[in-house]
Amino acid sequence: MQEKIAQLKADLFKAISHPTRIRILELLSDGEHCVCDIFEQLNVEQANTSQHLSVMKKQGILQSRKEGLRVIYSIKHPEIIELIEFANKILKKQASEVMSTFGVVAKK
Repeated sequence: MQEKIAQLKADLFKAISHPTRIRILELLSDGEHCVCDIFEQLNVEQANTSQHLSVMKKQGILQSRKEGLRVIYSIKHPEIIELIEFANKILKKQASEVMSTFGVVAKK
């Protein structure tokens, strides 16, 4: 059972482990968006954007609904944004540690 849970966690992280997917999640963190808005704001091809959205939807990270011809995506579980925020905190701490190693004082 422990191995299965570890695999499910790994699958979740794998589903968000692409820079474009992180950017999509950050964009969706302020609310739902149409695919057309997402690929334009990220300056990524529509087909590529749709593939990334599909991966995250299949993993249960995103949900979608149709509005006429438009497909609107949103984050299914807002806790995923907390993961990204934790990653930001870790990266800031790592950057601060590196800067202090070289005697650079970080601005707050």
